[in-house]
Amino acid sequence: MLGLARSDEGAAAVAAAGAQVHRGDLSDVDSLQRGAAASDGVIHTAFIHDFSNYGPAAEADRRAIETFGSVLAGSGRPLVVTSGTLFVGTPGTVGTEEDAPALSHAIPRVSEPAALALTSQDVRVSVVRLPPSVHGEGDHGFVPYLIGLAREKGVSAYIGDGLNRWPAVHRLDAAHLFRLALENAPAGTRLHGVADEGVPTREIAEAIGRRLKLPVVSKTAEEAAEHFGWIAPFFGLDRPASNALTQERFGWHPTHLGLLADLDHAYYFEMQTTAAK
Repeated sequence: MLGLARSDEGAAAVAAAGAQVHRGDLSDVDSLQRGAAASDGVIHTAFIHDFSNYGPAAEADRRAIETFGSVLAGSGRPLVVTSGTLFVGTPGTVGTEEDAPALSHAIPRVSEPAALALTSQDVRVSVVRLPPSVHGEGDHGFVPYLIGLAREKGVSAYIGDGLNRWPAVHRLDAAHLFRLALENAPAGTRLHGVADEGVPTREIAEAIGRRLKLPVVSKTAEEAAEHFGWIAPFFGLDRPASNALTQERFGWHPTHLGLLADLDHAYYFEMQTTAAK
């Protein structure tokens, strides 16, 4: 098993997981080609999480997917690509695996169309859609940002009535689904790595406030941009998502803690969580 690593820290993590280290990054086309050529299949989870410079990040993702596809073309080997549930379906309704991503959205993700186009080249492509929160020890995504923000501002906040819903999944359940996709997913399959269909954002804010012993407050839509910064457009969305078809088709059943139960663990609050400026 090969694991792509762009830093010494990443290389150490790959080695600790028992994989062979393959140095490179998304901009190093040669390293991506060599890694794919040496593998029986590829799981692509990397993304440049710079939401202030999203266009170039999405373009780098597209190039990486097409690079993997050029190596795997004609082989029937699997390529599992990561996408998200955040812009699937219609706001306020439960998105399913059969719903297409809203490519007309102001922040489209191009990974799905870039990947699924490769099915015509005899690549067994599948797409695992992950929710906004992939949680668990080692999480460095949205929830640690919200914790750092609450510490910085002195309050744990939500937007409006806080009834808008965020789906979530534990990272170990997500990892299991990637393996199932690699081994079993037919070409063109979309899978939903979702455990919590939709956690109200007010309950997330309350869990953070309870642990930090901070007030929990509502912010208006007008106040949200100043308080939350870049995360405001995401945190205000109501985008629940279902995993019913994924469970039925692949026998994937999440077994680890849900998001709110996970937030009862001290490790989330012992991490150095700093809100980005």
